[in-house]
Amino acid sequence: MRIAYFVHDLGDPAVARRIAMLRSGGAEVVAFGFRRTDQAPTEVAGVRTVDLGRTYDGRFAQRMGKAALASLTVERWRGQLVRADVILARTLEMLAVAEAARIRCRLNARLAYECLDLHRLMLSPGPKGQVLRFVERELMRRSNLLLVSSPAFLTAYFEPVQGVGRDIELPSLLVENKVLDLEGRPPARRARPPGPPWRIGWLGAIRCQKSLDALADLAKRRPDLAEVRIAGRPAYGEFRDFDAQVAEAPGVSFAGPYTPADLPRLYGDVHFCWAIDFMEEGLNSAFLLPNRLYEASRYGAVPIALSEVETGRYLADRGFGLPLAQLSDLEGVLDGLTAAEYAGLGAGLEAQPDEAFAVGEAECRALVRALAGGLIPHPAEAERPKAKLVA
Repeated sequence: MRIAYFVHDLGDPAVARRIAMLRSGGAEVVAFGFRRTDQAPTEVAGVRTVDLGRTYDGRFAQRMGKAALASLTVERWRGQLVRADVILARTLEMLAVAEAARIRCRLNARLAYECLDLHRLMLSPGPKGQVLRFVERELMRRSNLLLVSSPAFLTAYFEPVQGVGRDIELPSLLVENKVLDLEGRPPARRARPPGPPWRIGWLGAIRCQKSLDALADLAKRRPDLAEVRIAGRPAYGEFRDFDAQVAEAPGVSFAGPYTPADLPRLYGDVHFCWAIDFMEEGLNSAFLLPNRLYEASRYGAVPIALSEVETGRYLADRGFGLPLAQLSDLEGVLDGLTAAEYAGLGAGLEAQPDEAFAVGEAECRALVRALAGGLIPHPAEAERPKAKLVA
């Protein structure tokens, strides 16, 4: 099967992982996308790319403008699209570009919408939010499949707000942000040094000022209790001064970007994973299940999460992790934690099956079949209260 994959950022590591999944599932892929860097990559995960231009993190209006321009010039890609059986679009702006390509190039390809985050504007009750939701509804009516990475995206937004399953007949598929492991070998988890100090790892997309404030403050005040190790790609626009704040906190270190091959070492050096996010508090932050939840769990770092968000419910349903009722509880919880209690947290994590955190070739093939139309339902999730977000 041939898939044209429209993405918002060709440099996003999660895009490379999805392409690798599609290829492992037997698909031939070409990636069309914007970029956040000066130079466009010529290939991602072994597939050729088509550069649609540069966009900028945090500038939603600029991204929408570039997407509109791309939609008007899609005929120039017809030669690379005409053989596509499926067009997969990651994010709403790429769904608009993908549908424009399907119409203007007269393609018979199926259209799939991949939603891994809910932008704050999508949840706004104001005019901008209303317009974006209208556009999304109309595009979903023309789509064949909706992919989400968290069940809360369905129960808190797509079903009650957008009418999926009620006003819009659109099959959905849960594809969690699990680690891709094509070798099928669960990793050997490394022994941690005894704590305290308890080492907290914050890896991946680093984008939460409130989290940095809390972690840096704790590490500065209580070097006997906590150390913080950060690695990944900071969204500098979300911080007052990320580099300066890290430099001023002696108990906080930043290792920069990393590759999937670094995950065993990075998570093997920490006791806990910071799986809390306040960037869009009460909105997307309450609904997502982040990559780090699966990565940390697979490599033996105990996730720390707030009890009342989807990540906390995920941990509670499965009986592992360190839940916090509120952020201010962190110091007290760590202060009272004994070596025996930490060993118990580790045992709860060890009891989880590896397939809870990783996917292999069989799951990749199932994904490609679902995109092709042979939908495989995801396991029924426990009933969740449906949040009232917007009118």
